[in-house]
Amino acid sequence: MKTRDRILECALLLFNEQGEPNVSTLEIATELGISPGNLYYHFHGKEPLVLALFARFEEELQPLLDPPADARLGAEDYWLFLHLIVERLAHYRFLFQDLSNLAGRLPKLARGMRGWLNALKRTLAALLARLKADGELTSDTDALGQLVEQITLTLLFSLDYQRILGREGEIRLVVYQVMMLVAPHLRGDSRLAAERLAQRYLNA
Repeated sequence: MKTRDRILECALLLFNEQGEPNVSTLEIATELGISPGNLYYHFHGKEPLVLALFARFEEELQPLLDPPADARLGAEDYWLFLHLIVERLAHYRFLFQDLSNLAGRLPKLARGMRGWLNALKRTLAALLARLKADGELTSDTDALGQLVEQITLTLLFSLDYQRILGREGEIRLVVYQVMMLVAPHLRGDSRLAAERLAQRYLNA
């Protein structure tokens, strides 16, 4: 593995474990067994490190946020989509543990995060619109717009909420919570099927 990639992997691990504000570039270099000058050659401080990790986060999520327009999804495909989203959020959890302060200190990150959130919400809205077009959803456009906001908030902050309560952040619990947000908007049989699937997912 190249030194640059090793630095990113080590920084991600330490940022996730200790929180980005509590980790210095010196600690990252020490953990890797390289000189601070070697680290500085690749990243001139923590801001470029954070931005590089965010760029990698965006790259890994891009295929999920830009699915083919003609893709036909089965019911379980929607929940797999959510699972994969939450997996990536958990893998880069330091970005969301103190998001407002981190974005406040790093304007480039704030702009990137706003762009990513808009892409996420567009994708969620498109998936809900597809369900509505297939006759699975009963809610009107305004209600679905609010549902997109609720799903986004749950995706962003549920893992951290679990940790605040002293629990390990569980991906399946976040997916379950989102499924139960969507279920009331589904038609009778679809709603029952989603609720049963959500319970199986939670108990898996």
